[in-house]
Amino acid sequence: MTSMSDPARSNRRDFLTGKAAVDALAARLPAEEADNPFAEPLPAETYLLHYGRRAMACEFELCLNAGQYANGNRAALEALDLVDRLESQLTVYRDQSEVMDINRRAAHEPVPVEAGLFHLLELGLELWRQTGGAFDITAGPLSRIWGFSRREGRIPEPDELADALSCVGAQYLELDRENRTVRFHHPRLELNLGAIGKGYALDRCGAQLREAGIEHFLFHAGQSSILVAGARGDTDGWEIGIGDPFRPTRRLGRLRIRDRAVGTSGSAYQFFRHGGKRYCHILDPRTGEPAQGVDAVTVLAPTAAEADALATAMFVLGPEGAKELCRQRPELAMVMVVSGCDGRPAHVETAGLTEEQWSITSESLTP
Repeated sequence: MTSMSDPARSNRRDFLTGKAAVDALAARLPAEEADNPFAEPLPAETYLLHYGRRAMACEFELCLNAGQYANGNRAALEALDLVDRLESQLTVYRDQSEVMDINRRAAHEPVPVEAGLFHLLELGLELWRQTGGAFDITAGPLSRIWGFSRREGRIPEPDELADALSCVGAQYLELDRENRTVRFHHPRLELNLGAIGKGYALDRCGAQLREAGIEHFLFHAGQSSILVAGARGDTDGWEIGIGDPFRPTRRLGRLRIRDRAVGTSGSAYQFFRHGGKRYCHILDPRTGEPAQGVDAVTVLAPTAAEADALATAMFVLGPEGAKELCRQRPELAMVMVVSGCDGRPAHVETAGLTEEQWSITSESLTP
């Protein structure tokens, strides 16, 4: 895979502005295409250029059709620069970020918010309503007491859990659209956009790429959040593999999509065991407890921010709640691996997908 890293660490921007760079990269890609986890091989003359950067605790990667756009290199690098700026705005791990400034001040006064971030907060509040609280951008204290924010899982004491729950809830969040301000109506309320921020970054970058005339691309954040536009080569879209949650080296199935976003939530990598019970990092904001009964869910939505957030929400809601949400919003679709219980093996549930869009490739699901 060809990786373009941070411009502060190299002079690659000058190198990549010439046609020789495109030719050199394209020449290397045929041997490397087998490593691309998202798209199936296309005719031999169709190759991809890959641009990557580490941000938001994952690898962002943009894939473009080689040779399709004269300004592709510049547009790709400018999109990755935007990811850096958005991370600086959204993160709760830097004291100087805009989100941390809101967290410090909003319980005391209305805080002015940048337009894009304000729209994201409005979306988070609307998704909280749509999901009955299964998605909540104020749920950070729960992840902290369970130890998942430090990747050190622990069982909280009952009084700890009750205390954390008392200051979680988007009902305490007031957004003033006219003045574009945010206000907290709980002294310990806090925002954490970790479950929606990567998708939002992809959407913003996608809009910037389209403004630059780039109409065909695949952009992902850590493989769990994906935004696609147009098609790969001469095909009618992009093929994306969905991993088997029980066998990481195998695919569960394939999605064929165009101009859509995909978000995946799963419990395969972030969990701990205690007393013979498995606790995953995806928490139900309504109860404060880890979600149960689902191993992985992939959601298709019009935007990457929605796909990102709704993958978390549907994991919490389970198969029936997820299907109901898809019925209410026909533009959504999902693939869910449901944990085996009551003697039943693990199985796949889907909603909103046609046979042309989805095919299963794994013969069985065995934890």
